[in-house]
Amino acid sequence: MKKILYILLIPVFMLATSCNEDEYLTQVNPNAITTDVFWETSSDFDKALYTVYGALQFPSISGALSAHDWVMGDLGGAESWMKSFVYVTLQFNDASEHVKNRWNELYVGIYRANQVILHIQDADMEESEKNLIVAQARFLRAFFYFELVHSYGGAVIHTVPPVTDEDFQKPFESKEKVTTDVIVPDLEFAQTHLAGIEWEGDDLGRASWGAATALLGKVRLYEEDWTNAAKEFKSIIDSRLYSLVPNFMDNFTDENEFNSESIFEVAFSAVAGETANANHIDNSPTETGSESNTFDAKLSHLSVGGYNEVLASYYLHELMYYDEIDPTRSINNGFTQSQRMYASIVPSDGDGEYYGIPVDEISGYGFGQSAYVKKFTNWYQYSLVNTTNPVSGINFRHIRYADVLLMYAEAILNEQGDAAANEAITYIDQVRARAGVITLDQYLTDNGNTFPAMNQSVMIHGAFNYVAPTADNLMTHIQMVERPIELCYEGHRWKDLVRWGIVKEVLDDRLADENWLLANWDAIRNQPPFYLNDEAQKVRTDYAVCAPAYNASAHNYLPIPTDEVQINSALGK
Repeated sequence: MKKILYILLIPVFMLATSCNEDEYLTQVNPNAITTDVFWETSSDFDKALYTVYGALQFPSISGALSAHDWVMGDLGGAESWMKSFVYVTLQFNDASEHVKNRWNELYVGIYRANQVILHIQDADMEESEKNLIVAQARFLRAFFYFELVHSYGGAVIHTVPPVTDEDFQKPFESKEKVTTDVIVPDLEFAQTHLAGIEWEGDDLGRASWGAATALLGKVRLYEEDWTNAAKEFKSIIDSRLYSLVPNFMDNFTDENEFNSESIFEVAFSAVAGETANANHIDNSPTETGSESNTFDAKLSHLSVGGYNEVLASYYLHELMYYDEIDPTRSINNGFTQSQRMYASIVPSDGDGEYYGIPVDEISGYGFGQSAYVKKFTNWYQYSLVNTTNPVSGINFRHIRYADVLLMYAEAILNEQGDAAANEAITYIDQVRARAGVITLDQYLTDNGNTFPAMNQSVMIHGAFNYVAPTADNLMTHIQMVERPIELCYEGHRWKDLVRWGIVKEVLDDRLADENWLLANWDAIRNQPPFYLNDEAQKVRTDYAVCAPAYNASAHNYLPIPTDEVQINSALGK
């Protein structure tokens, strides 16, 4: 489904030339598509289902505005003049644009899903056909609610389309209630009725058994139900339906989409649409346009026409710099840095070219900036960002098989402790081996059954300490090394930090690192890994505001939008 159709059902109002007023007001327009005639055939429901999938493309869900989340935590930053800066500093509020947009867009998706689920009940269709359509709609509804509860800490539950004003007056429910009452039942239904279904051709991108199972496992993981989380993830592993692609880069370009690693992927297209808004505007709740996103413009460097609104943090940059490549692997031929670094960020000493320019010839890297975001940009196929019409057709992957492997390792370590260490290492190492870096097993073999604590800053603390492969040390590795390097800028990090309960610890540590860099400017100037050399703004201070300001109750989740509170009286109770 490279180009998911976004369909608007618009009644056509025809003027009558000869009828009395009563007849005119009660006459049925034969040219109009209404709810009385639309919800009848399987084709009708498939068209309606396309609009539910279309909601996935909304900017705050899978499009470029979702990048505001990426600067919250320890992997991304922004300059003070960038729109994302209020999320770096945690100074967002209930009237912030992204706070309102995400809420609205997720509920549009839920409303569309609810329409399909409601109207199909009375349709004259085979039960199996109904179940297949409902399974997709319920998976999508579960996904939208999962994003809501882990963005806002809960949600207002709507499982049927509201009609009257009274229908909208519902309370804000806890994430636990929404999960129990809506998300889990929806995913279990989807699991059951999508089992054995394999999509091909234009249907690629539809909800699948694997997507439902992976999301259900993720739900269980977030609930700290380790046993059931591990069970769901292991069923995906054992199914052999998915595998890691040999080239890590293939997950972030438009050249190998819907590949063997993709479990839940949102389709985009750079082909201009045919509507009045066929420009860079993606589908939104109020208008349609091309089926593209604008990640390229948002993330790419200023020198090539982008806005670099998300900047790599020093912490992530250093993690990737010291992610030691295996020189015996052919995938590393010609590279000095890891494949994950090459695909994810652009440091000033990076390998290869960027928009046709050797990386070491790119202008910029001032203002304390050490690296730019490369994932989901068109650096490999254009010489400049198209500033007139900055469309990108690179799909967005919400769930990859690599994520499942790491979540499975996390689940069994929490469930079984040290007894699961060897098995957890096996799955962590599948991810590391694909990236062409030294595996944990190789470190253990070469270093007396110890491996490096790579979350420590070499610049600040010197050479890595080596630690034993205990469950605690492996969990730290997953939390602070493997997931950041593998999954950065894919929408997971802030949710991860919140569910682990380590936001304050992480922000305080990054602030301490930042202060050390400032205090030791003369020693670090123009030195690896950052090569900072801007005397005016020596170090970019991403944590000076957010670390001391952080308060879990105020910042772990976005606030309910003020517009919503004003129209829903139940939210104020």
